[in-house]
Amino acid sequence: MSDPVRTRRVGGILEVTMDRPKANAIDFPTSRKMGEIFRDFRDDPELRVAIITGAGEKFFCAGWDLKAAAAGDAPDGDYGVGGFGGMQELRDLNKPIIAAINGICCGGGFEIALSTDLILAAEHATFALPEIRSGTVADAASIKLPKRIPYHIAMDMLFTGRWLDAQEGNRWGFVNEILPADKLMERAWELARLLESGPPLVYAAIKEVVRVAEGSDFQTAMNKITQRQLRTVDILYSSEDQLEGAVAFAEKRDPVWKGK
Repeated sequence: MSDPVRTRRVGGILEVTMDRPKANAIDFPTSRKMGEIFRDFRDDPELRVAIITGAGEKFFCAGWDLKAAAAGDAPDGDYGVGGFGGMQELRDLNKPIIAAINGICCGGGFEIALSTDLILAAEHATFALPEIRSGTVADAASIKLPKRIPYHIAMDMLFTGRWLDAQEGNRWGFVNEILPADKLMERAWELARLLESGPPLVYAAIKEVVRVAEGSDFQTAMNKITQRQLRTVDILYSSEDQLEGAVAFAEKRDPVWKGK
């Protein structure tokens, strides 16, 4: 049996490919493996950015493996560290993640995409939350999607299972870019290399600030930042990289980021 999740590492970039024919659906063992992969990505100081995609040209990920569910796997079972798909509940995942959507992206697969920071989609990609038809709730999507797109569009998807194509996803704002299928991974790697060359401590601070801001009013969030109550912000403001950024600007050269 082939590996359901393949990884490729080039420099500071990690590519993660879900590979469970025919639909790249995720069962408990696959989810647990993805959790281990993204935990190790989070904890490896040499890795700067990740790309997640699906094998083949038809499916990014169809979400939860309903055949496994029909065989007795409970929806609230052990998905492993990071929850379903390995990343959406993984604490302190303060590195950029790019989703390269190469086809159908539905249910838990869409929830995985919504857990990333940037979404690139092939022209033929489609998105949906069909859980309503199987009598389950898309819990993570119910939390995340209304924060990304207008409420009434999110509720339409959640209540009816309506499908959106890549163009509509881009129009509503959760798809960053639409690419021809044969250019999708090329663009994902181009963007990953750009992020790899950037300041990792700043990316970490941005992601923590965004998380705190979601649960706080503006002034509370700003107080936490200015009083350096956020771990990543405190590390950034005490780092060599903070000084390097200022010195490089004054010297009119590109900064050399060390991540410390």
